[in-house]
Amino acid sequence: MTDPHDFRIVFMGTPEFAAVNFRALVEAGFNVVLCCCQPDKPVGRKQILTPPPVKVAALENNIEVYQPNTLKTEEAYNKILEAKPDMIVTAAYGKLLPVSVLSIPKYGCINCHGSLLPERRGSAPVQRAVMDGDKVTGITIMEMAEGMDTGDILIQKELEIGPDMHSDELMMALADLSASMLPSAVIDIAEGKITPVKQDDSKATYCPPLSSEEGHFTWDMPAGIIHNRVRALSSWPGAYTEAGDRKLKIYDTRIASELPPFADLSLAESAAPGTVIAAKGADLIVKCGEGFIKIIELQFAGGKRLMARDVAHNYKPGQVFS
Repeated sequence: MTDPHDFRIVFMGTPEFAAVNFRALVEAGFNVVLCCCQPDKPVGRKQILTPPPVKVAALENNIEVYQPNTLKTEEAYNKILEAKPDMIVTAAYGKLLPVSVLSIPKYGCINCHGSLLPERRGSAPVQRAVMDGDKVTGITIMEMAEGMDTGDILIQKELEIGPDMHSDELMMALADLSASMLPSAVIDIAEGKITPVKQDDSKATYCPPLSSEEGHFTWDMPAGIIHNRVRALSSWPGAYTEAGDRKLKIYDTRIASELPPFADLSLAESAAPGTVIAAKGADLIVKCGEGFIKIIELQFAGGKRLMARDVAHNYKPGQVFS
């Protein structure tokens, strides 16, 4: 039986999703000999140079960190070759591995991907699953190939997406699911207990990187589309619209499937999209092109993030939300 302590792993990943998987390998006793992640980046208004979560986790465990801008150099190849990995494990690394690197480990390279491949290949599968209103996603542990998320499938597990779940929450749920699968998967792969399954390329869908413009919405859109955009993009870039001459960001919402008893139902039927239908206590409800949105948290340009219950008293039913 394969002994984790004798199994040399080079881990590649960058955000918290990756750090959760990294810790699972360390806690399972694997010999992680090198950790590769993207370079430190400026964060926040003060642009403070900040290490990625995987680097923090690696240094906490006294594991060497390597942060190349690209793996397509002789230096990077030699660095990984010198680590003598039995396997390379990646999770949200953010860079493609060149063929030269893929060929180094004895047991190959595997990736933990946040979708049920071949659906949602690419760099933003979690956010786009939420934005499109998917009810189910999952984790695929796959063999790495030269293309983007095209390698053979090794293991998959499904995860339900709650109707009000935000991308960050889903990302961490997927990280925990992946981490629960990964240690045993490494052993099973090394011992030849898993038969790879080729992906059906005809069923592949793609998830390109997010753009800031995708956060924009208008009140004449259906409530479901607005709600999905809010929960998909609440971390970045944020869902936003115009409220009068001000930019308004919405950070949390619910679909108001039932209006409160004090709402004016005649107003709800006749009013134009963008009209406040109810504004009392925690209820700040706006009419959409189809249905109604209950705003939970919002922020006007230049202002603080506020809970709707703290501003609802500023609005009256029948007025345009601004």
